[in-house]
Amino acid sequence: MTTLAPRAGRRCHNAVNPLHSTVYFSPDIGKEFSGVGIDDPRAVYVAGRGAAMGAVGPGVIAAAFYNFDYALVARHIPAVWRVASPEAVLDARLRAVDSTLRRVLGEEAVASDEMAEAARLALRATEACTRHARPLYAAHADLPVPEEPHLAFWHATTLLREHRGDGHIAALLCAGLDPVEALVSHTATGKGMAPGWVLSTRGWHRTDWDAAAGRLRERGLLDGAGELTEAGTALRADLEERTDLLDAAPYEHLGAAGVERLTELARGFLMAAAGAGAFPADLIGKG
Repeated sequence: MTTLAPRAGRRCHNAVNPLHSTVYFSPDIGKEFSGVGIDDPRAVYVAGRGAAMGAVGPGVIAAAFYNFDYALVARHIPAVWRVASPEAVLDARLRAVDSTLRRVLGEEAVASDEMAEAARLALRATEACTRHARPLYAAHADLPVPEEPHLAFWHATTLLREHRGDGHIAALLCAGLDPVEALVSHTATGKGMAPGWVLSTRGWHRTDWDAAAGRLRERGLLDGAGELTEAGTALRADLEERTDLLDAAPYEHLGAAGVERLTELARGFLMAAAGAGAFPADLIGKG
């Protein structure tokens, strides 16, 4: 039986996950990856997130990412591994994380007792994460935990993000949503990436987006204006509930007080990062 308040784990994830994502919107990652020979922004993301799995082929990465067009991944993988090894990519990513967090949070926050506490709590939560059927989580769980607290915290946020993400993919499969349908329906909630960001980063085209919207309309999940119907809203709510169930273990392990405190700390860091311009203003929305 759960000891947590309803959706407490989800609220914690919603504070922790964006802190992981700061690096992907940072100019520091482009600088660091350029230093190892990777200049294309989409190659930076694909290699940066996929490197933990080793020098795998495009099929593995496309499968693990779920909502990226295989053709986009194949333009960069495996060619990128001939430019920089996965180990070099991971080192570059961690250097970018270091400089990004120092810039958007400030040196005082990076060196604070609160940061060290957040790292301890987040790492404790990851003790209950499981590897089976979670390829991106499992790959990152095999990486060493950095010594510096702010990097250890970021590492833990990565583990928690990928653990939930792998479970969410299972929920998407059960719901019968293909990669583009998942993106379109998430954007329709008003909480997902704006279509322009999706199309520019995931490799899909407007024709793919429109076709997916058409399939969702045929299922009665979207209306003619592109808004979720009652059935579509219920489906997305059920998806999140199923994902919560698959992702409950780390937060149950941390306990109610620990989850509340980690959420508080992560929200504080997140607000500071957002205030420092860590995220594009037009990232989220339906338009």
